[in-house]
Amino acid sequence: MPTEALRIEIAHAGVDEVSAILDTPEDDPGGPVILLAHGAGAGMESPFMSTVGQGLAAAGFPTLRFHYAYTERISRGENRRPPDRRPVLQQVHEVARATLMARFPERKPVFAGKSMGGRMSSYLAAEGADCAALVFFGYPLHPAGKPEKLRSEHFPTLAQPALFLTGTRDTLCDLELLRPALETYGGRASLEIVEDADHDFGVPRRTGRSRAEVMDELVDRTATWIRATLG
Repeated sequence: MPTEALRIEIAHAGVDEVSAILDTPEDDPGGPVILLAHGAGAGMESPFMSTVGQGLAAAGFPTLRFHYAYTERISRGENRRPPDRRPVLQQVHEVARATLMARFPERKPVFAGKSMGGRMSSYLAAEGADCAALVFFGYPLHPAGKPEKLRSEHFPTLAQPALFLTGTRDTLCDLELLRPALETYGGRASLEIVEDADHDFGVPRRTGRSRAEVMDELVDRTATWIRATLG
């Protein structure tokens, strides 16, 4: 499967460019393209991001994953640091979106993200970025142990169809809080529950399911939903 390393020029984010990886199908059917954003704790080359990016490309969807500015600095040897503030995250995210659409100008863009990356995707969509659909791998509905601090205030403004993939043991997304939050979602929201999975989609050994099986399930569910939703 073809993989292309890219450099994306940015400004005012502490670095002058960030790394990106474009995974493409062997035979591109010409459907939607995916912008895949990483979570707070690991960059675009984490096992989760690599598996999902390559898996979605193998399923027929060109997929661009990228570093935010803070993970770019970490990749260059700087000390580990917390994520940048939301305006900087969104600035880099938007430039990555523009890079993807410059490569595929006639294609429908899907914003996908792991945890924080999904949250930033939703903010961009709420602010009017061109987006045909949203996919959330573990949406961080609230901080761990703080269910009263919901991050769903912008849900009513989102008109795009969305897929929420959530584990039953996710400490950042109480299902009893997510379900009523999705009732406020402006478009059509689909919830796919991954039994026994935590926020990183890990499952206990007692389930008899391997990490690879869970990841295959995530990719398959996502690809099936995108095809059914966007054709």
